[in-house]
Amino acid sequence: MTFESNAKKPVGQRVKKFIVDFKNQWELQSMVLPGIIFLIVFSYIPMYGVLIAFKHYTALDTFSTAPWVGFENFKIILSDRYFWDAMVNTLGISFLKLAIGFVAPIILAIMIYELHDGPFKRFMQTVSYLPHFLSWIVLGGMLITWFSTTGLFNQMLMSVGLLAKPQNFLLDEDKYWLIATLSDVWKEVGWGTILYLAVMSKIDPTYYEAAKMDGATRFKQIWHITIPMMKNIINLNLILSVSGIFGSNLDQTLVLMNSQNQAKAEVLSSYVYRIGMTQGDFSYATAVDLGMAIVALILLVTSHKVTSKLNDNQSVL
Repeated sequence: MTFESNAKKPVGQRVKKFIVDFKNQWELQSMVLPGIIFLIVFSYIPMYGVLIAFKHYTALDTFSTAPWVGFENFKIILSDRYFWDAMVNTLGISFLKLAIGFVAPIILAIMIYELHDGPFKRFMQTVSYLPHFLSWIVLGGMLITWFSTTGLFNQMLMSVGLLAKPQNFLLDEDKYWLIATLSDVWKEVGWGTILYLAVMSKIDPTYYEAAKMDGATRFKQIWHITIPMMKNIINLNLILSVSGIFGSNLDQTLVLMNSQNQAKAEVLSSYVYRIGMTQGDFSYATAVDLGMAIVALILLVTSHKVTSKLNDNQSVL
């Protein structure tokens, strides 16, 4: 039964059907309840706090006693130079991560899938997954050491003659966007292959056998069989990636940002953190964060509409 036909039923019948289904699947439903409770307590109830975006709230006020200021905090955003600097950095880093980080897991997944089953294939999967399980505190410490004047990268570049004298790359603001992008891709590329490998494992091998009989090369098999079979999951990941374009990695920024590269490293998430937690301007920080959430929702809906059009009006959500 389709969702539309079920929605046309009277409310009483829908409630009765829900109760019957819940009784028949109470074991599975009970496993879902903790997750629902977690979302209500930590995601939905705190949404009441967005009200302070429309108030002049301080640590001495409560939500009810803080005076209303309407859209005053949002008007300040339009004239805040530091906000727009953070906006440019966020878009620049996010578009680089989208351009490189979206394609890299697809390519790596195909390369791993094409390997013959054996120890080397399992080794490659493990090595590519490993950075995901390390926190940015650990990886940030490694990167700070590697990019220092006596670090690994200086030694490598100087040994092959690409660098005349050592330099600290993280102190050069012009190099930060590239460092942030490549380090994020390095951390997450292996983890991003999981869904693609799961989809590829379900592809009927007879498609490849038929393609071989028709004389298709391995590249043509990948282009005409493997990639089209992954179309739905690629579209889904594209939607989620586009909608999260303003959600630059706060952990990464706090670890890698310093006084020398802050002009190019400050992103919206770190800007909100700094304004709210270190300067105590909770109302303004909430207004910025609420604006980011609204834009993210618009991007989510828009990207979904676009991918649905490209997918013969079929939704992937």
